[in-house]
Order: sequence, then C-alpha cells, then structure tokens
Amino acid sequence: TAAYQIEGAVTADGRGPSIWDTFAHTPGRVVHGDTGDVAVDHYHRWAADVALMAELGLQAYRFSISWPRIQATGQGAANPAGLAFYDRLVDELLAHGIRPIATLYHWDLPQALQDVGGWAARDTAERFAQYAGAAAGALGDRVHLWTTLNEPWCAAYLGYASGEHAPGIQDPAQALAAVHHLNLAHGLGASAIRAAAGASTPVSIALNLQVNRSGPDAADVAAKHRLDLVANEAFLGPLLDGGYPPELLDVTAHLTDWSFLRDGDEALIAQPLDALGVNYYATNLVRARTAGSSVGPTQALGPADPAARPNPNLVCEDVEWVPPAGPVTEMGWNIDPAGLTELLTDLSARYPGLPLMVTENGAAFDDQVAPDGAVHDEDRIAYLREHVAAVRDAQDAGADVRAYLVWSLLDNFEWSLGYDKRFGVVRVDYDTLERTPKDSARWYAGYIAAQQVPPAGTAPTTIQEGTH
Repeated sequence: TAAYQIEGAVTADGRGPSIWDTFAHTPGRVVHGDTGDVAVDHYHRWAADVALMAELGLQAYRFSISWPRIQATGQGAANPAGLAFYDRLVDELLAHGIRPIATLYHWDLPQALQDVGGWAARDTAERFAQYAGAAAGALGDRVHLWTTLNEPWCAAYLGYASGEHAPGIQDPAQALAAVHHLNLAHGLGASAIRAAAGASTPVSIALNLQVNRSGPDAADVAAKHRLDLVANEAFLGPLLDGGYPPELLDVTAHLTDWSFLRDGDEALIAQPLDALGVNYYATNLVRARTAGSSVGPTQALGPADPAARPNPNLVCEDVEWVPPAGPVTEMGWNIDPAGLTELLTDLSARYPGLPLMVTENGAAFDDQVAPDGAVHDEDRIAYLREHVAAVRDAQDAGADVRAYLVWSLLDNFEWSLGYDKRFGVVRVDYDTLERTPKDSARWYAGYIAAQQVPPAGTAPTTIQEGTH
C-alpha cells in the first residue's frame, strides 16, 4: 500500500500538505474530483487492517511512510505524533509475525518543498536524506527492509514531463533534473538510513522497469532501445552500473545540459543495495512511428485527453506503442506473465549476487459484488496464479527472487484515476469503508498456507486463527 492512497486524515496530528493534496484538489486533475482526504481511513483503522493481514497469513507488508506526516514542510524536527503512528503500526505487524517493509517515498512530497523547486531542485534530495535519517532512527531497529523510493520513473516523468501526476508540470528539462535528484535522494537516503540505524541495515529501491519488445526491423529495434534508455537505464545506470550511460546524455542533450549532475554524484548514488524491488504489471510492444500514426503509451493515467499531453517518455517521439492484442486489465494493460519471468531472469543475469523482490504485482478488474456480498474475482485469481508461477519459473531458471508482494491489499485511491480502478484483494465500500476480502484474498491466503499454487477450481480458503 501507499500512504496517500489509504491513510486519509490529511490534516491530523500535524501532517502538512503534500503535492498530491494540492493536485487532487485542483479541478480537472483527478477523475470525479476525487481526493485522498479520507481515502480508506487506514490512519484510524490500522489495527483492524493488520488483524485482517494476519487472518490472511501475510508474511510481509510493504507500506509507505508519509513524508509530510513526519515533517510537515519537508524539513526541521520530526513530528512525534507522525512517528508514533508508524511506531504503533510496526509494533502491531511484528506482534502478528508480519515483516514490515517501509517505503520512504511513494510520491507524497511535502508541498512546501515543491514550492521551492520540488524534485527539479537539488536541495530536495538533501532534505530527503534528513527525513530518511529521522525515520530510520525511530523505526530502524524493527523494520525488516527499507525502500528509499517507489517508482522514480513515475515521480519524474509523470510528475514533470507529461504532468498527469502531481505536481502536474510539463517541462522535459525539469523532468530530467527530477530523474537525477531522485537518484541522488536514493543514494543520500541510503547512507542516512545506515548512519541512523546501523551500517548493516537492509536498504532497497523499487523500480517499475519496463519490459519493452519490438520486431526485428532495425528502425523498430532502435525505437525500443531509445525507450529503454530513458525508462530503464536512466535509473539502472547510476544505481547499479556506476553512472549514467553516455548515450542517454547524448540523446537528451537538446533538452538539458545536465549541469545538475555534479562530480561525485554518481558515486553517492551507487550505494550498496541489499535487494532490488521490481514492480511489474505488463509489457509493451513498440515500433518506429509511421507517418500519420498517433498511437502513444497504453497507460490509462488520468482524466485529461491523452492526446493533449506530452509523452512522458522523453525523446521517444518516434516510438509507437502497438495496442495489446490479448486480454487486458481495467487499466488497459496487457496480461503477460512471461514478461515477469523475462525481467527477473535478465536482471539476475545482469546483476549476479543482487537479491530481487517483486514489490508490486496485481491488476484492476471490474469487480462485481454478488447478492451475498462476496466478490468472485476469478480474473484476478487467474492473474495472480499466473504471475506467481512466473516468479517460480524465474527462480527455477536461477534468479535469486526473495519475495513476492501483491498490489494491493485494499481497494484505494488510484492517483489521477481516483476511485474508479480497484486493485485490492480486499474490497472497500467507499461509503461505509467496510472491508470485505475478495475471493482473490482467500486464494492468496491458501497459497501462502500451502506454499504452492492451488490447482484451478480450488474453492477459496478461509484461514483460521493461528494456522499462518
């Protein structure tokens, strides 16, 4: 889960406004004008939510800490009330045998930092390190794994290039500055975590690396390569290869002079990782754009006309996304579990010795509530079954995959799509906030209990107290 998507209580106990509070309250930015003001009220229902996790037998729970709940303006002393909320949450998870995995940044930048430049400004990376140190100092002895950033691709390109996510800016130069300062924030934050909680404290980052495919035509291969550069190598390069690929700097030189990249930055970024988080949903088939074509990325990412937005994938004006031929989710994303196997095995071969974790995988479908109040989401069960099997295939091929985490525990605020898209294995009635485990939650509980994929047609499992 992520803080802004589930917590609500946006003004409680000293929390300051984030860029998503501002963005969601700006007319036309989010479907139906939805906001995270209440979300699913996890801030007040956290104990019951942890009890539900325990009922399902979850072995780990990945959540994010709200930066403006810890520092209302993104700087200064940590807010004791904000830290106390996560202190209680972590203790409750541990009491139920659930490993806490804490993400420090899942897109809710304090608005006060955006007012002075946001991720386009270097100072934000330095402020992030101070925040990371404060959080790790308070919780570091009990958190199983720290994740610095979630999907910096989204924060940089959707936030500053296409503008479909907060803060809603459309400026390629700022987007590339944001890429670098997010990478720098990871490096500085990793160092701050270990300084506060101990040198052996486990640290990771979660990337939504794209699995892009093309046909054999040279122009199509070149289009795919350019997309890979800005989508994947802009992060893998400095994080794990020691620096940005020179070709990336060359192809973006008309957008920025990269003067924000200072001597020594790449060494600061390349801190040792204890795991690499992999967020995976779908694959892309791309080709070189032909005359008159207007097919862009397949993401369904907001209420505005996609044709009116800049492409978030900079320098990819010559790339055309081929519409999916097979089944798709409610997001319009294709269902391709083989892509997850491919991604994990490729990463494992490229970075031997680096443990991998699937930190997000799941799907939105048009869930229907049956007359008895149940949600028989067979399509989500099939999706999860196939993707868990894909992880097993990667392990069998030698990939060192240590964990698999479903997105998401609860239906929640799906960013610029508001509450229209439901990813949860637990249904939330947005009027009453009642939680109802879907059949997929019971299937997942059965998988965890058995440590094998139940055969097709197996009835949903109810986990009794103590059996997990």
